Amino acid sequence: MRNWMNLSLRRKLSIIIMISTLVPLLSLGAFTYIISSKVTEEKTKQSGIDTLRQMEGKLRFLIDDVENISMFLIGHYDIQRYLIEAEEDEQLKSRILNLMLNLSSSKKYILNITIYPNNATSALSNSTIYASNLDEQVNLYQVKSKMWTGIYTVSNFSGRHEVLSFIRPLRSIYNYENIGWLVISLDESVISEYWSEPNLGDGQGQLALLNEQGIVLSSTEKQWLSQPYDKLFPKLWSRLHSGDHGETVYGENKDKKTILYYRQPTTGWTFVGSIPYELYSSQNRYILLLTAVAVLITIAINVGLVLFVIQRVTNPLRVLTRLLTKVNPDGPMPVYHSTAKDEIGRLGESYNLLGKHIEQLKAQLIRDETRKKEADIRALQAQINPHFLYNTLSSIHWMALMTQEKRIAEMVGALSDFLQFSLNKGSDYCPVHQEVAHIRNYAQIQSIRYPDKFEVDCTVDPSLEERMMLKLLLQPLLENAMIHGIQKKPGKGTIGVYLEREGNRMNVLVIDDGIGMTEERLEAVRAQLHSGGDAYAPHSSYGLRNVNERLSLHYGPQSRLRIESKHQIGTRITFSIPLREESYENHDRG
Repeated sequence: MRNWMNLSLRRKLSIIIMISTLVPLLSLGAFTYIISSKVTEEKTKQSGIDTLRQMEGKLRFLIDDVENISMFLIGHYDIQRYLIEAEEDEQLKSRILNLMLNLSSSKKYILNITIYPNNATSALSNSTIYASNLDEQVNLYQVKSKMWTGIYTVSNFSGRHEVLSFIRPLRSIYNYENIGWLVISLDESVISEYWSEPNLGDGQGQLALLNEQGIVLSSTEKQWLSQPYDKLFPKLWSRLHSGDHGETVYGENKDKKTILYYRQPTTGWTFVGSIPYELYSSQNRYILLLTAVAVLITIAINVGLVLFVIQRVTNPLRVLTRLLTKVNPDGPMPVYHSTAKDEIGRLGESYNLLGKHIEQLKAQLIRDETRKKEADIRALQAQINPHFLYNTLSSIHWMALMTQEKRIAEMVGALSDFLQFSLNKGSDYCPVHQEVAHIRNYAQIQSIRYPDKFEVDCTVDPSLEERMMLKLLLQPLLENAMIHGIQKKPGKGTIGVYLEREGNRMNVLVIDDGIGMTEERLEAVRAQLHSGGDAYAPHSSYGLRNVNERLSLHYGPQSRLRIESKHQIGTRITFSIPLREESYENHDRG
């Protein structure tokens, strides 16, 4: 470890970066190969399921078509009549045969349609059947409901055919008695053409249609026909009954296959497709080759870039290191000179900016402390100036009561309370209810001075009554609304003061319906509030600036005043301060 720590920065960076990049690259390559292989396998399986779903749709159409044909035939008047009458009517028989011939010729997959009467008349068929193994599948005369047979062989003029048949009892439309059987035979070679497109597993898959007993009804492999599927793939059929569709793996090594199945709900038949695992292996080999080439190219590029970057990084860092060792905490930081415009050059520029920013922060801190002291002194002056009047006003208040001058007593009493709150024993903070009482005293004094000129509507959330806040925030806003808004308006005006709680903050709104401000005047007031100067001009909204600065210094910039106004409509002033649990007494006195 000691030898490692004594290596040069260049060597340590080279080793660390090589390891930290090569290991993730190799891991990423392996991870990419594994994930890609799995994705390829899953996509092939999903594609196979989609293929089986399409085939099921084709089969469902075929089955529905055969059902509709059978319904049409069993209800046909001529067929009903032929099966009911005891003697054969040649003309009637001819019409029925023509009808059956037209139906079978319009459907390529129908090999033959046969009607077996229950009376003495002969069977009707659209083609001559020389031989048939239907009796090995089912005893036709015991069929009581519609059914599908398994695969069997018939011979006609065109040769031998593997067929499966749909059998349906024919019943009288008059008394519902059995009068015969309808057999519609489907050519398996024509049906299997439906399974050839789309190809399963890029044409390498095998497909079979099984009945409910697991017997092969149709398949891409003709030698499978009529074979039990468990004979072809032992113990596999019992694994294909979980849900309407799914997948399983069968076999090992080279014989390993993915088995996909999809069940046809109407008949209970099942499409089963098998995809050899060799298909995945060939696709995975291509992915492995592509991943290996990409990783090797990336490693070669990475080695070159690492060597180049280390050279570019270490040289300027030596210079910065020497400068940082010369930093004097009591003086300015030394300047870094660099002509480069890359990251190292910008790092040097950031180093220089950091030095300037530290100097600016020092100056800003001094200015903020000075401004805070000035604001506190101005607030203290506002407290001290009326102090000498307080005792005198109390004497006047009692003299007015003794002489029955109630209005004078009320005005002097309100003024006395007003000044007493301003003193507040030197404290900067007070409960919300005291601040509200302060503005109500102020409003009472002004209402005596200006009777019927204004109304003050003050609404406070009860949960805020005992909360502490910086004092003398509301009275300047109320005074501003009265002097600059209401007094200049003809008639009587209204001033609303609303304090509400929102989470852990108290929102304050002071709104009036006075003369408002023009856009130019509003922008000027906002500029005065947010200006960084320390001078207080005679006409620069001293009250608002004082409140805004105290809010900013005590609660932060997010609590500054926000002013909105419309000319001849009114003015709206809002601010928001945080609610705190601890005492505010002499909060900033140290």
